[in-house]
Amino acid sequence: MTELRISELQALAERAGRELEDATALEILRWAADTFGSRFCVTSSMEDAVVAHLASRALPGVDVVFLDTGYHFPETIGTRDAVAAVMDVNVMTLTPRQSVAEQDAAYGPRLHDRDPDLCCSLRKIEPLERGLAGYDAWATGLRRDESPTRASTPVVGWDANRAKVKISPIARWTQADVDEYVADHGVLTNPLLMDGYASVGCAPCTRRVLEGEDARAGRWAGLGKTECGLHT
Repeated sequence: MTELRISELQALAERAGRELEDATALEILRWAADTFGSRFCVTSSMEDAVVAHLASRALPGVDVVFLDTGYHFPETIGTRDAVAAVMDVNVMTLTPRQSVAEQDAAYGPRLHDRDPDLCCSLRKIEPLERGLAGYDAWATGLRRDESPTRASTPVVGWDANRAKVKISPIARWTQADVDEYVADHGVLTNPLLMDGYASVGCAPCTRRVLEGEDARAGRWAGLGKTECGLHT
């Protein structure tokens, strides 16, 4: 990609972020579909399939990128398989360069306990960067109400690390909005959300949240870490 192309994409993202701030999630995704076509994808942790479902309405058959870290709960893999089976999307599974066993041999067992940032880099960030290489824009399910670190999330912004347009169509939604959309459209959700988990990541680094905690408190609890690095 040339510098001119990068600057054009950045200007497009910044302009769209202003112009689409008050647009609905579906309007934002229709803009993305019209603007980028097959150069646009959705990423999903399979916590729920809300953004994937919305995107399928804007762009049937849209690519939905899922990171299989090797540490997922069985419920998460099951949600991915169900989404692939029943929704009008193309689920694409990315994997790290090393299996869990190969990583253990290279770095020692339970790297996630000793150096969670490195583990996330190896098992999430690097595979995603490879997987996004063929796209100009990607969509996420980030919401401003999830945690203080996400409070300023734009509905359309510029991902400087990857030189791509980053779209967060439900950034302005609340958990109540998510719940209403799930109920109205029968959207698939991860069963763990009904078992005390407010945010679902890798099994070794995710716990149930306690009353009064924000949705991200169950991720990397006690480690002073709230983000894997995909969105920072």
